[in-house]
Amino acid sequence: MVQTLTILGLESSCDDTAAAVVRQTEGQQAEILSSIVFGQTELHSAYGGVVPEIAARAHAEKLDISVREAMQAAGLTFSDLDAVAVTAGPGLIGGVMSGVMCAKGIAAASGLPLVGVNHLAGHALTPRLTDGIAFPYLMLLVSGGHCQFLIARGPEDFTRLGGTIDDAPGEAFDKAARLLGLPQPGGPSVQKEAETGDPKRFRFPRPLLDRADCNLSFSGLKTALMRLRDQIVAEKGGLTRQDRADMCAGFQQAIADVLTAKTRRALALYLEEKAQISPETPPALAVAGGVAANTQIRTDLMDLCTEQQVAFVAPPLALCTDNAAMIAYAGLERFRTGARDGMDLAARPRWPLDQSSPSMLGSGRKGAKA
Repeated sequence: MVQTLTILGLESSCDDTAAAVVRQTEGQQAEILSSIVFGQTELHSAYGGVVPEIAARAHAEKLDISVREAMQAAGLTFSDLDAVAVTAGPGLIGGVMSGVMCAKGIAAASGLPLVGVNHLAGHALTPRLTDGIAFPYLMLLVSGGHCQFLIARGPEDFTRLGGTIDDAPGEAFDKAARLLGLPQPGGPSVQKEAETGDPKRFRFPRPLLDRADCNLSFSGLKTALMRLRDQIVAEKGGLTRQDRADMCAGFQQAIADVLTAKTRRALALYLEEKAQISPETPPALAVAGGVAANTQIRTDLMDLCTEQQVAFVAPPLALCTDNAAMIAYAGLERFRTGARDGMDLAARPRWPLDQSSPSMLGSGRKGAKA
């Protein structure tokens, strides 16, 4: 018998409070019935980054509102749902706890099953939600708090090939923007400034390219930018608009070059495995996370995929950044396999997708790395 599942998802791991409803009939493409996101940019703008305590209070105030609006937009009641899914980690613990407690309350009041979801799995499974791509595929998760290469073989079967040992690319862009007096979030600001810049004027380092693995490092780029800024200010008494544009262009190109080079290595490992275990399915590289919206990075990765004859899949920007539709869908995939969680579901600040690999070093400004 063909099964249709309708799942409510909640997301509150960082600075976006979100709720969404996703429905899927087995064997068909999933459908997003509603997706509500309340951002917190204005609340944190004066602090140069996300303040966990402020974020947690805002989640507590907005979660019930986001759920109500998501259900109204979908035209459903709780009796129409099959389960409630919620981000149970990794992330800022106060926000994660707010979401988990809200989901528990809904489950207890409505009798719905509860499904805890790894936030990273939500991102990693988004290409299946939007494009229905088949396992296995290579996933590049590149955002403000995380950067890692994953081979996705199933809803809960991921192997990490490598990741950042310090700052994630989104963090690097945010720090670069602060160093140059640009508004937050840094990624869009640096990209806009780089449009009129010369990426060849200033040479930035390409960290870890001398290593044959898939690990990345972006902290040194920020340090190089700070030293370059201070040098120019000392020599000229300040930065011209062109100086800043050229610095942004060079900085952005360095990140794009590192990501492309490391993606090439990850693709080689993925294609080698795929040829042995699943030669019949077309190979694919999927990219998710806010940094995937960067035009330079996206273009370079698309060119690499064309060269390697690998499909390039990038969900729409609204589904690359934090949202609850991805949590609802990841919960749907878990629920379909029989996964259920009890009222003892715990909020987790750290939760690696690949349980067998050692933890990556460092902890991102926007959340603990996994």
